[in-house]
Amino acid sequence: MRPWRSFSGSSLMMVFQLIVILVFGGGCDQQRSSVPQSGPDPGVYDQSLRIGASLALSGHAGYLGTQTLHGAQAYLEHVNSAGGIHGRRIELVAYDDGYDPPRCMLNTQKLVVEDRVFSLFCYVGTPTTVKILPLVEEARVPLVGMFTGAHALRDPLNHYLVNIRASYYQETKAAVRHMVENLGVRRIAVFYQYDAYGFDGLRGTELALKAYGLAPVATGTYIRGTLNIEKGLERIMRSGAQAVMMIGTYEPCAKFIRQARASGFGATYYNVSFVGADELARRTAEAGNGVIVTQVVPPPKVEAGDKRLWGIREYTTLLKRYFPGDRPNFVSLEGYLNARVLVEGLKRAGRKLTREGFIRALETITNYDLGIDNNLSFSSTDHQGLERVYITRIENGRSVLIQ
Repeated sequence: MRPWRSFSGSSLMMVFQLIVILVFGGGCDQQRSSVPQSGPDPGVYDQSLRIGASLALSGHAGYLGTQTLHGAQAYLEHVNSAGGIHGRRIELVAYDDGYDPPRCMLNTQKLVVEDRVFSLFCYVGTPTTVKILPLVEEARVPLVGMFTGAHALRDPLNHYLVNIRASYYQETKAAVRHMVENLGVRRIAVFYQYDAYGFDGLRGTELALKAYGLAPVATGTYIRGTLNIEKGLERIMRSGAQAVMMIGTYEPCAKFIRQARASGFGATYYNVSFVGADELARRTAEAGNGVIVTQVVPPPKVEAGDKRLWGIREYTTLLKRYFPGDRPNFVSLEGYLNARVLVEGLKRAGRKLTREGFIRALETITNYDLGIDNNLSFSSTDHQGLERVYITRIENGRSVLIQ
């Protein structure tokens, strides 16, 4: 990646809007049909198609971005080895944003304006993805397969955003139902990252608790990029909570769990999928036994003779082929599924590829079998493909499906 001059947030947006007006011809208030089509859409070439990703490949969320990218790349390399889509090989340009919203915005500007990608793909994280929504709208570029369950990416419907996974509201609802109905727990606290991601998980938990006539008995926070969990842990321990809903990344959540266990705080700990269950299990070691993690894809293992999960079998085969050092995990499985959906949309869009045609093609996918025993559907009024939430428990460093 070439050096890129940094701007303040307001200056960057003014520069970006000016460039978009020059490159794309107009702002968001114009009708999509009024955009002149003087040639192929950006990123579409005779023998290749360029897509772009900004995601955390380093830093405290680096495991999440790296594994998402590896899962997607494994399938895209498989497709390219067979000749690509309609004679075009897929070229994926990926930049590291370190889970930092300003860096993500700069990367996205570069991808859209300088690299002229056809579509954005596999973004990781709520604060980063939410930050670039004005750029997506301005450039009228599809964004497919985000590793985030943020409500803001789903409601209201955004024509350019295509979500594949279930939402955080659905994950927290499933977790609260498990706490209350299965475990009989009613004193529930929330520990969350103090940003758009954490606020979304907190709100989802509050809504789920309200259905049972409950509210959080305490809340605790930490700042994104830090491990300063002590004040939040102390506040939650004082509340006498029986369970803690955790909305964070693997490193601070692991520290919270280790210290809570060492202090004799015997609550049950719940995490949403973004935590990265495999990395959480590694960092908590024995303290992680019994921790619950909601997931939006099934465990990446297949029992002998199970024909329903042929997609997971393909995923593990391709991951071993292209990334032999990686162990199958929930995060890269999600990246693989994102790539599967991207490719299916490109196939349906045909050789004469446009961004609008690609979105319309994705909207025709109905009851599509991904080989995970959980079919995917989109429509012009629904841009979230999967709805199911799985509840897993960490046992001896492994995630075991319990619901």
